[in-house]
Amino acid sequence: MAYDEEVAQRVRELLTSEDAVTERRMFGGVAFMVRGQMTVGINANALMARVGPENHAAALRRAHVRPMDFTGKPMRGYVYVDASGLASEAALRGWLDRCLAFVATLPPKNR
Repeated sequence: MAYDEEVAQRVRELLTSEDAVTERRMFGGVAFMVRGQMTVGINANALMARVGPENHAAALRRAHVRPMDFTGKPMRGYVYVDASGLASEAALRGWLDRCLAFVATLPPKNR
C-alpha cells in the first residue's frame, strides 16, 4: 500500500529537532522511529500514532481517530488519525507530541 508522501514530509519537518530519528518501511507504509522505538507512521493518508496503552481510550474519543487494526484485532496503544484530523500543523504537532511523550517513557532500542 502506498503512503501519502506529503504527510510524511510534514512529519519529517516536525521531527527535525528530535534526536535519533530514522525511517523504516513497515505496516504497508513508512514508520518514524525515535531512539529505535516506533513513534508514528503513515499508512495511505492516515497517521499511525503510538499513544500507549494508558492513552488509547482517550485517543479514540478524539475526532478523526479510529482503532489501528491490521489483523482483525485492534492494536492497543496505537490509533489511526485520518487525514482530516491532520489538516493543520498544530493538529499534526499535537499528535506528534502525544506520541513522543509516550515513547520517551520507553528505553531506547539499538537497531
